[in-house]
Amino acid sequence: MVSSEETKAQVDSGSRGSRPRGRPRSFDRETALEKAILAFWERGYEATSVSDLTRVMDIGAPSLYAAFGDKRSLFEEAVSVYGTRYAAFADRALTEEPTARAPVARTLREAARAYTDPDRPHGCLFAHAAINCTTPEVADLLRDRRNATIAAFESRIRADIAAGALPVGTDAGALARHSGAIVHGMSQQARDGASRSELEAVAEIAMAIWPRT
Repeated sequence: MVSSEETKAQVDSGSRGSRPRGRPRSFDRETALEKAILAFWERGYEATSVSDLTRVMDIGAPSLYAAFGDKRSLFEEAVSVYGTRYAAFADRALTEEPTARAPVARTLREAARAYTDPDRPHGCLFAHAAINCTTPEVADLLRDRRNATIAAFESRIRADIAAGALPVGTDAGALARHSGAIVHGMSQQARDGASRSELEAVAEIAMAIWPRT
């Protein structure tokens, strides 16, 4: 139900069409965005309707559209914030660790912790939000995010091969994709109820097969 204040805001906005839309005053935008992130994370893009979003964000539809644009625009912002707030552990590992093996091992360990955090939806939004999605732009957005991590792994692996830290015959592309597959598989396992310790064991086995000089 649209409140009288929201109706008045819409009328005022329409009468001053040249004025940029300001930040909605009736709710905290960051709090509402966090609730949207959790909704998309739990249910995925397709299964989360605008009415679902207005309910969990505790705002009316006019306020949602004024503050975030349409559902897809809201999702794109949610993905961006999720990437820096919840999924940056792989980027940090790649930046801070000296070899390819070290950041992959760290990423898998931290994924085991992050994907099973009891205070959040399990698994990874990048892996699950586009399941059964019929919007190509959304599917492409998440695919690009997942592939970017694999590409970063591959770049570090190639650098290690060149530096002699990995055997010359190492297939950098296959090893990077194997690492990505383990990360994404751990995400699904977390959704299916795997514990942190179980996923940590998966990570240990995955690293045990890495080639050594």
